[in-house]
Amino acid sequence: MRTIRIGSGAGYSGDRIEPAVELAERGDIQYLVFECLGERTVALAQQARMKNPDSGYDPLLEERMRAVLPACAAKGIKIVTNMGAANPVAAARKTAEIAKSMGLSSPKIAAIVGDDVLDACKERDLPIMEFDGTIKQLGNRLLSANAYLGAEPMAEAFLAGADIVITGRASDPALFLAPMIHAFGWAMDDWNLLGKGTVAGHLLECAGQITGGYFADPGFKDIPDMARLGFPIGEVGEDGSLVITKVEGSGGAVTAQTCKEQLLYEVHDPRQYLQPDVVADFSQVAVAEIARNRVRVSGGRGTKRTETLKVSVGYVDSFIGEGQMSYAGPGALARAKLALEIVRERLKLTGVAASELRFDLIGVDSLHGAQISAHANEPYEVRIRVTGRTENLREAVRIGNEVETLYTNGPAAGGGAFKSARDVVAVASVLLPRELAKPSIQFVGG
Repeated sequence: MRTIRIGSGAGYSGDRIEPAVELAERGDIQYLVFECLGERTVALAQQARMKNPDSGYDPLLEERMRAVLPACAAKGIKIVTNMGAANPVAAARKTAEIAKSMGLSSPKIAAIVGDDVLDACKERDLPIMEFDGTIKQLGNRLLSANAYLGAEPMAEAFLAGADIVITGRASDPALFLAPMIHAFGWAMDDWNLLGKGTVAGHLLECAGQITGGYFADPGFKDIPDMARLGFPIGEVGEDGSLVITKVEGSGGAVTAQTCKEQLLYEVHDPRQYLQPDVVADFSQVAVAEIARNRVRVSGGRGTKRTETLKVSVGYVDSFIGEGQMSYAGPGALARAKLALEIVRERLKLTGVAASELRFDLIGVDSLHGAQISAHANEPYEVRIRVTGRTENLREAVRIGNEVETLYTNGPAAGGGAFKSARDVVAVASVLLPRELAKPSIQFVGG
């Protein structure tokens, strides 16, 4: 039976780069996937592209490509990534420039476009899934609307000879499913195979999480050599069979437990994991350790895909003002509490217009609240944090300013002041008829 090995080179935009190099150089892989696009990242990338039409792709694209292209070119490893963010074509052009500057033979690069469905969404009063309201009610606060594309256009790009496929918003598992469809010629209506491939993609998409990163909990779930955490490899058979492993000698661990935790990560209903390519069913998945750092996963299934695509909508929600200050030594907690009382009263006296305010003692009550924290021993150092939500930037700035004035207006011995004010780019979801998203492929180089 034919098998392929797919390496997961990143689980988010700012992820480590050296584990991906390790995969390319020592992983005996045929495909290297970089999953780097979070929900808010697209909206922020759209903002960047508005300011500069040549930007809007992942800021680490150049560093990643320079790190892995030599090994990938030498070994014939194909790359697929969503680092295109809001501008896959610019990302493809930049990658071609990088390859040329490194003296590599010109790779054929495919940019997948068509996930930007802002105009289609503006024409329809689509209900928002997370709260009562419609997309039209967002008005001029609306920044972006990007549909989660499936694996098909990426697989078609590989079939047309692409060495590197760069997309924008796509389903995370679809980045891994595309190589399987290409390598094995799976039909786009073979729901069980697509369901099995989606299980594999979901397990691999967060990179170091499945090799022990997010799993580790000292004394309860110990993981070795985490500073050199290796990223996972999926050995996938043409029948959808799967073994999860990693590079021999790399840090971390692949166990039944790490795989089970990742399998359920961000899954609302294991029987109906809605994806653009298939409705995957994880309910019968079985996980078994077959050797050290080798776990077999089986039992994935799937049913027909839905008639709609999920669309991630980015919009300016509000503004956040923040200020922080530290207190240490005897009486630190009492001084920190007094500082919060002062700022609370000052915000009232000066009429700061905030729809929401938080007053936290970091290290005391900022996570679990005052009721639980009251039973803890008094700390020797405390950091206060005041945050507020406002309708404009000016009011947000005033919140941090009031915390900073504690330097000279008491209580004693405050230090390490910090303040900031920023807009809040929020994300919501709508469902769009899938025929309104029209993905296409643009080739660069080759």
